[in-house]
Amino acid sequence: MKIRLLHPTNFVLMKYFFRYLASGLSYEDLHFSYRIGKAYNALAACRDAVCRCGRPQYIRSAVTARRIPANRMVLAHCGLPQSSVLLEILHMMDVEEVAAVIYLYHRRKYRQKNKHRFWIHPLLVTRHDGKEFNIFISNLKKFEYKFFGYTRMSVKSYEELLTKLYLNIRGQDTRFRMSISPEEKLIITIRYLATGCTFAELHYIFRIGASTIAEFVREVCSAIWLLLKESCLPKPSQQGWLDIAKGFFKRAYFPNCIGAIDGKHIQVIKPCHSGSMYYNYKQFFSIILMAICDSHYKFITIDVGACGKFGAAVYQHSNFYKKMIAGELEIPESTPISQVNTIPMPYVLVGDEAFPLSTNLMRPYAKNTNLNTTKRIYNYRHCRARRYVECSFGILSNKWRIFHRPLNVDISLATDIIKACCILHNYVRDRDGYNYEDTLTCYMPPDVPETQRTYNNRIGNNIAERIRDSFAQYFEHEGKLEWQDKYI
Repeated sequence: MKIRLLHPTNFVLMKYFFRYLASGLSYEDLHFSYRIGKAYNALAACRDAVCRCGRPQYIRSAVTARRIPANRMVLAHCGLPQSSVLLEILHMMDVEEVAAVIYLYHRRKYRQKNKHRFWIHPLLVTRHDGKEFNIFISNLKKFEYKFFGYTRMSVKSYEELLTKLYLNIRGQDTRFRMSISPEEKLIITIRYLATGCTFAELHYIFRIGASTIAEFVREVCSAIWLLLKESCLPKPSQQGWLDIAKGFFKRAYFPNCIGAIDGKHIQVIKPCHSGSMYYNYKQFFSIILMAICDSHYKFITIDVGACGKFGAAVYQHSNFYKKMIAGELEIPESTPISQVNTIPMPYVLVGDEAFPLSTNLMRPYAKNTNLNTTKRIYNYRHCRARRYVECSFGILSNKWRIFHRPLNVDISLATDIIKACCILHNYVRDRDGYNYEDTLTCYMPPDVPETQRTYNNRIGNNIAERIRDSFAQYFEHEGKLEWQDKYI
């Protein structure tokens, strides 16, 4: 039976394809022999046309199926430079029959190669036997300190978190298999964030497929951000900014300070087709987490996802900066910082040399100039306030140790992971406070090198400079600390 689906042009292309299989000629040789293009796409199109012709008409053909064992020696040479036997068979068969035989042979060969694959591996099928997971978790909850070490939070905080996420991460059971319970999804996700294990390692520990783990880790991280960002990262009101300022004045002795700002490079594996977009000055690939924190080491707002190449330019492109310029942050009006100097001073953020000086953002005096005593005192007091954000990053990375290694996931999942960890950081600190182990942070080098800081040394405007000078005068006289002269 002849098939009329073949266009004459396709017939010629398939002739070239079979000639390529039989002779072992290179694309360039075929180019000169038949005067056709030597692009790979041409032969790939021939191969696809052959399979399309062979699949529907001959896949169930008994004649073709019987021909496969008889011509096994011939078909074994398809794609190899063995021409004599194959050419003889090609002359005896129609082109459609040859296409079908080649397709069926490779289909059978593929099935033989993967005959040991399972829809669900037997090791994973027995996962629910004895309910090991439920027994283990129920026993673990009896020992509070052990559970805290396993999940990085108390039993009460964990139960509350599970209740909040339950409906959003619950799966649907089918007649073929049971869905993974929300508690398993949450525990495995927390272990992934807390230990930095790979999906393959978690696959052997919990007996769940690695691809399945990757799928619901994304689901749980997205749910954590979606459901908890309003409660764990609320937009501060005017009274909220005032409370933050009181905390900084009480602990860092810095008046009218509404937060410490800094950025951190989160190391990732090089994304595909990204070039040097994510390659930073530290000579690794990263995405940037820019955060503002309060005096309790809690994040006020975060901005995640910028390419590591951008560095210090992230602040000017962040949503926080745009809202601050537009006056949408409800920052309180300027107030005096002392009874002696009654000039109103604005509420400010404190950042390092990478950030531009402005009326609402203070940075230290440049260290590459000769500083007088007043400026050195200001830099010391500025550093005392700014260190809270550095400590916050240290606590974050020490509690959620996935940040101790490069994130070997795509950029969208890496962004979800960072957001979820920041939410969990605030969630745990609100309910469980801090643990001594959290303070044992690893060393983190400064995120902006001296060579990169130089272009930001220019003063943004004279008003911001006068504001910083007023703070410096306050720290030297009315707001002087007894021990500050020892550290300058």
